[in-house]
Amino acid sequence: MDWAAFLAENIPEPHTITGEAYEGSGAYGDTYAAPVDVEGCVIEHTRRRVQVQTQDAAGGVVISSTTVYAPPATVLPVGSRVTLPTGAVTKVLAASYQDPHGHPLPAHWELALE
Repeated sequence: MDWAAFLAENIPEPHTITGEAYEGSGAYGDTYAAPVDVEGCVIEHTRRRVQVQTQDAAGGVVISSTTVYAPPATVLPVGSRVTLPTGAVTKVLAASYQDPHGHPLPAHWELALE
């Protein structure tokens, strides 16, 4: 089953988010790619602890308030800006590609947002 078939069968009203992929940091701050609409997302507003990468090897733990499940072609690395359907602008704390490994769920991205 692919992501589109999963949505059609299980999610009556998928959401669209707007993402600006993080490209790096420069002399004038962070830089982002042009905004792109990502259709067919599932949004879950739940607070949870998320392990994030830091400059040192220790890493860190932060609280994510929103998780977005997005199509497998989505390109929003950690640090990317995301505008939710509510108009709230947030950043990607952690991005994880979910491979089905033979299970009936489709491949997708799990994006933990601030």
